[in-house]
Amino acid sequence: MRVLGRATAVAAALAACLTVAACGGGSSQAGSGSTAGGQEDGLTLYNAQHESLMKLMTDGFTKQTGVKVTMRSGDDFELANQLVQEGEASPADVFVTENSPAMALVDSKNLFAKVETTTLGQVPTQFAPTGGDWVGFAARSTVFAYNSKQLQKADLPASLLDLADPKWKGKIGFSPGGADFQAIVSAVLSMKGEAATAQWLKGLKANAKFYQGNIATMKAVNAGQIAGGIIYHYYWYRDRAESGANSKDVELHFFGNQDPGAFLSLSGAGVLRSSKKAEQAQQLVEYLTSPAGQKILADSDAMEYSIAKDSAPNPALKPIAELEAPQVDPAKLNGAKVVELMQEASLL
Repeated sequence: MRVLGRATAVAAALAACLTVAACGGGSSQAGSGSTAGGQEDGLTLYNAQHESLMKLMTDGFTKQTGVKVTMRSGDDFELANQLVQEGEASPADVFVTENSPAMALVDSKNLFAKVETTTLGQVPTQFAPTGGDWVGFAARSTVFAYNSKQLQKADLPASLLDLADPKWKGKIGFSPGGADFQAIVSAVLSMKGEAATAQWLKGLKANAKFYQGNIATMKAVNAGQIAGGIIYHYYWYRDRAESGANSKDVELHFFGNQDPGAFLSLSGAGVLRSSKKAEQAQQLVEYLTSPAGQKILADSDAMEYSIAKDSAPNPALKPIAELEAPQVDPAKLNGAKVVELMQEASLL
C-alpha cells in the first residue's frame, strides 16, 4: 500500500465505518479516461491500489476492449466511506482496494453487484468472499523483516503472536496507522477471536516502536534501530530489485504453518450496483483476473502476487504454494472492530 502515516486520519476514516460518516475528497484523478466524471465516456474506477499498477492494468483493458477508464485514487477506507456516503448516487462503476476489509465495508452496505460466475471461476475459491460480491485479483504476504546482523534464524519468532512476548520489548516495529497492518490485525481477529487479539495488541503496544509506513519500518530494521518489523513482502522485494539501499541488512521470515503471520491480504475488485455501465464494469473486473491482466501484474515492478488459476507470479517471489497461508474468509475481516480494539490498546 502507499504510505499511510497519518494514523489519526486513517483511524477516523475507519471509525466512520461505525457511523457511516463520509470521508472527504482530496482524491486524485489519473488513468486512461478522458472525461472528469467518466460517465459520458468510459468507466469511473475508484482506485485504492497503487496508481502505477492500476494504470498498467487499465491501459491493458482499454487496449483490449476500447473502453476508457478514469481513475479516482485515494486510500482504502477513504474511498470505501465515500462510496457508503454516495450510495446509489455514486459516479463509481468499479472499486478496487489494496486490502480487503474496505471491500467488506462496502459489501456490508449492499453496494456491490454480484461478480459474474465466469470471473469468479478464474480465481481459487479462497480468493473471493463466500457471497461472490467482489473478487481478489492480487495478494501480499505478511512477513517479519529482520536485521540479519542482530538476529539469527534460531532467534526468529515461530508465530506472529509471539511478538507480544516481553522479550521483544524495544526490538520490533510496525506502522499501526496503515491499512496494511490493520488488515493483518483483522486476520488475527478472525482466527483467534476478540479476547486473544486484544491481549496480543496490548503486548505489541508495550514492545514496539511505531513508524509511518512499511518502508519506514524496513528502513529502521536495515539501520539497526529495531531488530525486526511487521510488513508486507513486496516492499523488500521491490527494494532488492532496485538498489537494495533500504534492505541490504534485511531478510524476510515467512511464518508459514497457517499462522496468522502468514496471512495473505487480498486486493479486491467489485462492480457497484448503481453503475449505469454494468456490462463494461463487469468486463473490467473480469480483465483484472484474466490471464492478460494477471500477466501485466506479474510482469510489473509491483512485486505483488498474481492469484488467478494457472497464473505465474513474478519468479523472484517465494512461490505462493510455499507460503502456507491460513484460510481466512475475506468477507469476515472486520475493519470496524479492528479499529475499536486498536484504539483500546492505544495503537490509534
